[in-house]
Amino acid sequence: MNVLISLSSFGAAEVGRHGQLWCTRLALEAGADGVEVRGELLRDAAGELPALAGLAAVYSSPEGLWAHDGTLDEGALARGLAAANTLRAHRLKMSIGRFGAASHASLPRLKSLLDAQAVELLIENDQTVKAGTLPALQAFFGAADAAGLDLGMTFDMGNWHWLGECPVAAAEALAPRVRYVHCKGVQRLPAKWVAVQLADSLAPWRAVLRVLPADVPHAIEYPLVGDDLLAVTREQVAQIRSLKAIP
Repeated sequence: MNVLISLSSFGAAEVGRHGQLWCTRLALEAGADGVEVRGELLRDAAGELPALAGLAAVYSSPEGLWAHDGTLDEGALARGLAAANTLRAHRLKMSIGRFGAASHASLPRLKSLLDAQAVELLIENDQTVKAGTLPALQAFFGAADAAGLDLGMTFDMGNWHWLGECPVAAAEALAPRVRYVHCKGVQRLPAKWVAVQLADSLAPWRAVLRVLPADVPHAIEYPLVGDDLLAVTREQVAQIRSLKAIP
């Protein structure tokens, strides 16, 4: 199992202080196989992205594929693909944004844009009703299949809770499409859900992992904090790597 670290795991303040290249070097020193660069945390994309070239496996775009009016946001896709290509990352992760019934006509256009690219687009379940619930994603993938698109999925184990969805049911329905897993534990505070390490999670994460494919990359996407950040990161990478042994 390849273990990645989503660089958001180091926290916006830490990433803002040191930059994603510093975080990437720490992640690799801790034993990670690669990282996911976060578009929303870039301080200077023109400078940071070339410096990270060859070190990232995934580029995560903060933009959705479809705009609020349901039109394909070709600009957002182009920006995501350009960043991934600069990084020499094989995968681009995006949400479907505001995909709806009016968006179906744009799927052939999306196919033609992706056919010209070596970068693989993966669709992630985010924390919005339009792009993060099981019905919304099943409707999208059904339409994409009909249009001849072969799109895999980034399965975020934790995001389902923000929308009141069952992660096990989602895993059972979507497992054949999953090509990348975001490992994220969750806890419920009085006013909100928060991400935590899997060992501290109240969610049925073991049941989810048993359903999902074990041979795809798994990324840490929960807070990595501590006085000895390298030791903390090394410990968590080792824990994720051991997940393939879960009965």
